[in-house]
Amino acid sequence: MWEEEFSELAKRLKASEIRELLKVTQMPDIISLAGGLPNPKSFPVEIIKEITTKLLDSYGEKMLQYGSTEGVNSFRETLANYYNENYSFGIGKDNVLITAGSQEGLYLLGKIFLNPGDTVVVEAPTYVGAITAFQSFYPNYVQVEMDDEGMNIDILEKKLKELVREGKKPKFIYTIPTFQNPAGVTMSLERRKRLLELAKEYNILVVEDSPYEELRFSGEKVPQLKALDKEGYVLYIGTLSKVLSPGMRIAFMIGNEEIIQKAVLAKQGIDLCTSPFVQYIAEEYIKGGYMREHIPKIIKLYKEKRDIMLDAIEDYFPDGVKWTRPDGGMFLWVTLPEHMDAGELLQKAIENKVVYVIGAAFYPHRDHRNTMRLNFTYPTNEQIEEGIKRLAKVIKEAL
Repeated sequence: MWEEEFSELAKRLKASEIRELLKVTQMPDIISLAGGLPNPKSFPVEIIKEITTKLLDSYGEKMLQYGSTEGVNSFRETLANYYNENYSFGIGKDNVLITAGSQEGLYLLGKIFLNPGDTVVVEAPTYVGAITAFQSFYPNYVQVEMDDEGMNIDILEKKLKELVREGKKPKFIYTIPTFQNPAGVTMSLERRKRLLELAKEYNILVVEDSPYEELRFSGEKVPQLKALDKEGYVLYIGTLSKVLSPGMRIAFMIGNEEIIQKAVLAKQGIDLCTSPFVQYIAEEYIKGGYMREHIPKIIKLYKEKRDIMLDAIEDYFPDGVKWTRPDGGMFLWVTLPEHMDAGELLQKAIENKVVYVIGAAFYPHRDHRNTMRLNFTYPTNEQIEEGIKRLAKVIKEAL
């Protein structure tokens, strides 16, 4: 009835394949290795209850009122102090904007930087939510392949040179360098340094999306791009969804004041402000030392699940299948033999009561059809083992 009245943007909107998969996971006996959900056992329910009660007594009227678009000042200062003390960011509160989840930050990023036809450089594969957010602004994507050390910087440099010859300058390079979603890999320190050198050489903004930074189970820590950045080329997007609660929708952008202020203006037209109620809770969660005490419990929970999944894959997957071995985060990436199509395989998997996300969903150009993403944080330990066994059966039959 209303199709002709919709805007061109609305006509282009498509449901996220991951969100659509959630419908399948409601089926009886389905084991889902698909979603990107934190495990409910990781939620600090009692801590939140304690903090909320205490704060309502002291700041109830402020917590329940509208707030400024930038965010609660004391919370912005708390975040600035946290990243200065723990990661040497060298920032102040004016470098921080509080957003309603990272997804809003990604949308704001597109809103303030992208015109139709502008170029965006992304990892291949990349976060499907970023593709969804940027797609609203009709960009052209340049994909840069990855390996076990993250984005291949040699390929990036080659593609930047090609773009210069074509008279095109990317608006930004989008990367998830630590425990990448969907691949689970971490960009090496050498590549991070080289990426920043290229950003300076070509005068390009680097967007560092870092939702899993605190969830390291193994391996040595690598400094964030933002911590290495001394000249303001990095815009950092962080979140508390994985270490506090995804339902509270607390995330933040950290960057150049000029960029932050422009994002503030864009946010005013979207939701006026992020909930002050949850900001006060998040501030106390950090300042009160609760987060520092709770994160090791999340790491212990997720490390066990990652190890169970890796062991099960090792035991059950057939020869010719490859997978990543993440040092943290929530996902690992499976590559099937080139002739196989994970999309075609999905229906067989559903018939065998197990689901995953097809890898093509994480490529703007929807190539690389022989890949899939698996999540290990949400299912039970028993479901991980059984789910991998069922998936291995489907792969073997297809081979």
